[in-house]
Amino acid sequence: MRLDKFVADAAQLTRSAARGLIAKGRVTVNGQVCKKADWPVKEADDVRADGKSLASEEYVYIMLNKPAGVVSASTDGRDKTVVDLLNGAFPRRQLFPAGRLDKTSTGFVLLTDDGAFAHDILAPKRHVPKTYHVVLDTPVTPEMARAFADGVTLADGQRMQPAQLFPDAADPCAATVVLRQGVYHQIKRMFGTLGAGVNGLHRTAIGGLRLDESLAPGRWRLITPAEKALLQGGAEG
Repeated sequence: MRLDKFVADAAQLTRSAARGLIAKGRVTVNGQVCKKADWPVKEADDVRADGKSLASEEYVYIMLNKPAGVVSASTDGRDKTVVDLLNGAFPRRQLFPAGRLDKTSTGFVLLTDDGAFAHDILAPKRHVPKTYHVVLDTPVTPEMARAFADGVTLADGQRMQPAQLFPDAADPCAATVVLRQGVYHQIKRMFGTLGAGVNGLHRTAIGGLRLDESLAPGRWRLITPAEKALLQGGAEG
């Protein structure tokens, strides 16, 4: 089989995307960089992209830096979705966002086709933390931090689980928030009960995995096996 077809099939890429990886020297065959798309690949060959074996890619795990104005969905009849930002790179994968960010919010969105893993990340009993950088329309106060630690009661009477709020030393109106549950518009509603409005919300981490700072808004990359394990772990210190 030609190398570009092997890479396309194994990584669920278009043939042109596979040729792009090969041309950039990101594909190796038996430990050697191969830039020839028509190189014949044998069944026993060890083919890797970015050091990652392509022989056993049952599922795909993607880190995406969501820009504002994009919805966290696989398809949408009106707005651009996070899956649209992949520009058809995985045409044979049924990718979806594991969890959501509001349309106006930005930052780390995990895309995958592994339903069991996504469920594990999102399951309330797992309490996998999500970390956010928040900008308010008013200064952060010690009372806000205490309210988050105690568990904020929303306007509709729902009591939230305790959360962490760390004021930003460089900006009196900014803070880091760590949540271990996912309620609709949770952060905005929590601050709303405390008399503060949220002007900016950016997810910086899921579990122990931080958003790659080299990813510009709208850009993405595959997650490594080591990073996948961090997704299931605790928040970074």
